[in-house]
Amino acid sequence: MKSSNRRGLRQLAGAIATVAAASLVLAACGGGSDTAGGDQPQASPDAVKEALAKGGTITYWSWTPSAEAQVKAFQAEYPNVKVNYVNAGTGNDHYTKLQNAIKAGSGAPDVAQIEYQALPQFALPGSLVDLRQYGFDSLSSAYTPSTWTAVHAGEGLYGLPQDSGPMALFYNKEVFTKYGLTVPKTWDEYIATGKKLHAADPKKFITNDVGDAGFTTSMIWQAGGKPFKTDGKNVTIDLSDAGTQKWTGVWNQLVTGGLVSSIPGWSDEWFKALGDGTIATLPIGAWMPGVLESSVKAGAGKWAVAPMPTYDGQPATAENGGSTQSVLKQSANPALAAAFVKWLNHDGGVKPFLASGGFPSTVSDLKDPAFVDKKSAYFGGQQINQVLTGAASTVVKDWSYLPFQLYANSIYGDTVGKAYQAKTDLNPGLKAWQDALVAYGNQQGFQVNG
Repeated sequence: MKSSNRRGLRQLAGAIATVAAASLVLAACGGGSDTAGGDQPQASPDAVKEALAKGGTITYWSWTPSAEAQVKAFQAEYPNVKVNYVNAGTGNDHYTKLQNAIKAGSGAPDVAQIEYQALPQFALPGSLVDLRQYGFDSLSSAYTPSTWTAVHAGEGLYGLPQDSGPMALFYNKEVFTKYGLTVPKTWDEYIATGKKLHAADPKKFITNDVGDAGFTTSMIWQAGGKPFKTDGKNVTIDLSDAGTQKWTGVWNQLVTGGLVSSIPGWSDEWFKALGDGTIATLPIGAWMPGVLESSVKAGAGKWAVAPMPTYDGQPATAENGGSTQSVLKQSANPALAAAFVKWLNHDGGVKPFLASGGFPSTVSDLKDPAFVDKKSAYFGGQQINQVLTGAASTVVKDWSYLPFQLYANSIYGDTVGKAYQAKTDLNPGLKAWQDALVAYGNQQGFQVNG
């Protein structure tokens, strides 16, 4: 996706309001007639072809900058299909409007953009169409394992992966050269680098972090943690598992040691700090290059990309961000809507998506020499996709989000966020987060252990 869209995605994650998330979970327990993986209307792969041949009109809600170009290209290929594209907003606006339409029983689009982390909250109550009925489960080998897992809830398949965000370490090589720093390969080395930099210049920080739920879950994922497990309405939360402890063992040293900047991510000050060297590194998703290119002009030629530091020196990373398109149960023409989803993320729509700066989830594109070996002028000619596509193959397996992840993200600042403010141990904050999530989940009709 384009950099502006990437900023939108990150802002979206931070902007989810409790009221919107709460309504989603209430629907998960009381709305809809089907549950994830349950019985679905019978169809077949032929239904998709027949729907394309017959034509019709569908509505598509998305915030991605590539959406308009994709819709135009789709309609050029299938002139008997009219796609009404609507940008319903990002964050609270998009999800609240979508959920309100679902609850009202009318007004929902045929196809909607949904983040991977938000997918279970729409799939579990039966608001989305299970695409297995159209034979889409046969497409698994076309996508990276982590993104293919992300479009499932229970046994059901509720989208095809659009993008991916395998994490890598973006670093300011000008700062590293000036202060004699070596690119860290392990998290112990990362801590040592942070200490050396801050000691040399107290105005410089190895990174910034004021407490971000999406970053925390990605970092726990990379450490091998599996704090969230869901089986129907049975949910287990353990934010003190071995992987979580491994991550806090590192990050506590940075937070309590005052080695991370308190500049909020995605703020004007943050973009400035990335340009002037105040923030020296970012462990972040593979979509970050477009953000730097468009919003941190002063960083041109200064930044480089390396694999994520790990705990034992062996390659391992996690996803950070990403979304899919899902077909809504309200759709009057689900087969045509499903055909559009397949075109977007498996067929003709992938090319305009990549042209807009998207980082793919499709294996063929991740292996395409034209993509992998492309040199980036912003990154001083570095072939950054060699690093980023390599990261896509080292994502730790078997991660899952909560069925009320958006609500979880919305209260993160009231729990773990306080530890960042006080520069204290993150573990009590994680325990408070867990306790609040257990109580909330049980109130909403889930059976939560934690």
